Amino acid sequence: MAILNILTRVFWNQDEKRVRALWRLAIHAVLFMMLTSFITVGLTVLAALFRLASGTRLRDVLGVNDLTTLINAPYATMVIAPLAAFLGVLGATFFAGKWLDCRPFKAFGFIFSKRWWQDFAFGLGLGALLMGLIFLVGWLTGSIHVTGFFKAFNQDISFFWGFLQALFFFILVGIYEELLSRGYHLVNLAEGFNGRLFGERGALILAYLVSSLAFGLLHLGNPNATWVSGVNIAMAGVFLGLGMVLTGSLAIPIGLHITWNFFQGTVFGFAVSGIRTGATLIATEATGPAWLTGGNFGPEAGLLGLGAMLIGCVLIIFWVRWKGKLALAEELAVYEPRINRADYQIQSDTPNLAAD
Repeated sequence: MAILNILTRVFWNQDEKRVRALWRLAIHAVLFMMLTSFITVGLTVLAALFRLASGTRLRDVLGVNDLTTLINAPYATMVIAPLAAFLGVLGATFFAGKWLDCRPFKAFGFIFSKRWWQDFAFGLGLGALLMGLIFLVGWLTGSIHVTGFFKAFNQDISFFWGFLQALFFFILVGIYEELLSRGYHLVNLAEGFNGRLFGERGALILAYLVSSLAFGLLHLGNPNATWVSGVNIAMAGVFLGLGMVLTGSLAIPIGLHITWNFFQGTVFGFAVSGIRTGATLIATEATGPAWLTGGNFGPEAGLLGLGAMLIGCVLIIFWVRWKGKLALAEELAVYEPRINRADYQIQSDTPNLAAD
């Protein structure tokens, strides 16, 4: 009986009447991987059926001998992979939120309101502005050279389709990576750390740092990744997560993530975390030192990217202060069962993050 009680306390939070944070995170990860795998297979089958319906011969559809060729096909990397990951994160978060977290989906940062959309628009503009600044500084210093315009990275597709695929890709990536890292990971870590050792503020700050570190580690498998790029991507996690810890909402992080990636890869032609996808309006080549430009990994691994992140953090702080009260959203570390956390309405000049 004593052993059973110990096991129960390890896995179950009696006060909150739900599974503990560590196990919620682990189960969510398994759900995400399973759903993404199943959806990838399903979408691949649908793509094959579509090719058959469009007149492609069956032997051509089934004639891919090299698995690498199939995986790296433009429609697989730009459409199927991000859509499967998006649906996988969405589904895993919905089911985990309902049955493990015992909270509504919108409590992960999707409390839509006028303020939410204002923050989202600000994030979109900020990502475009900062990447434009990176390009301008690199070009003026001779570290970045323009090599062409309207270029597709894959010769098998036109610029037009490459551009549309990249737009689709970066929108989905911006949403599902923020929902995963800031929406689910940060919130659950904050609640898990909130206890005897750390209060609400300390738990939120620790969760903010740990989720940012995890964000960097998740990108170590990308092409051309190094320990420097890993550290810088962890800093990018701090940069992207700042809007979440100040507003309790994913509006700024999602908007910022979408345009940061889109302008980086599809407007200015840089590698995005080591990957070149789709097409670009301006084809560029990094000729300056890697410590400045990020080399083949892209600006996120260089001083230009790091400087833009620091400027972005300052601008986010100014924006939040201008729109209301500047303070940490400590309520993210507090579990309130089955609440509709905040209608995110503006009462006077301060966002309302209280429960219904």
